[in-house]
Amino acid sequence: MKTHSLPALITLLAFTLGACSISSAVSSEKTSFGLGILTFILVGFVAQLIDGALGMAYGVSSTTFLLSIGVPPAAASASVHMAEVVTTGISGAAHWKLKNIDTGLVKKLIIPGATGAILGAYLLTNLDGNLLRPWISAYLLVMGIVILIKAFNKSELVREHKNLGLLGLVGGFFDAIGGGGWGPIVTTTLLARGGHPRATIGSVNLSEFFVSFAQSVVFVVSLNFSEYWQIIVGLLIGGAIAAPIAATATKRLPIKWIMILVGIVIIALSIRTILLALG
Repeated sequence: MKTHSLPALITLLAFTLGACSISSAVSSEKTSFGLGILTFILVGFVAQLIDGALGMAYGVSSTTFLLSIGVPPAAASASVHMAEVVTTGISGAAHWKLKNIDTGLVKKLIIPGATGAILGAYLLTNLDGNLLRPWISAYLLVMGIVILIKAFNKSELVREHKNLGLLGLVGGFFDAIGGGGWGPIVTTTLLARGGHPRATIGSVNLSEFFVSFAQSVVFVVSLNFSEYWQIIVGLLIGGAIAAPIAATATKRLPIKWIMILVGIVIIALSIRTILLALG
């Protein structure tokens, strides 16, 4: 595939699936859990602003909100990832335009990431993904601390990473199971290994489009979305607005501060998840 055709392909696939989900969703007139669509637009905007700039936390933050208002885990994860197909497509294209992309890294993450996502989405329709979250968060807590240490200690940035296939597979799987995790697991691990922050964040955001698309296909086949159309459309609109803004922020923020922000965000979210699980 020619590299200059990739943004066009992403846009086409994103809006094709997005249009299908919206067209089937608007046939329902139910209000999602008594909250208006503007609430979900705001959630999508804030979540994508964080994710696009720091390379993580869209799924974690938005899924946490949905679970808190009573949306079942499978439906919450599915709604978030249906919206992410469009938002990650826009975010990835923006990072591509701003040259925040390592194409070699993207190619090595796409296939294993999509494979893990399909497997995780399939299992989530039959299992409770919440049981795995404390264990994932414990790992991420350690990775967040490592990132903060690296932010304050000058070290050589690396361009080559080992075991990317396994990392992508695990990241895609837990992303589907936990309603979020591709960015926290993949971005955090690559940065902890010494990856260049801008290239890592941009590449993980771009590859996330394919991961979200793969699991969304499984969710579309397995679940009925008529009750959750306001969630999907709201997250989609808010995320689409925030995506180019966040990509620009990544381009302009100093590398040290990007790493500090990533470390703080992942540590805070991990501690919160662990405390909720223990409570």
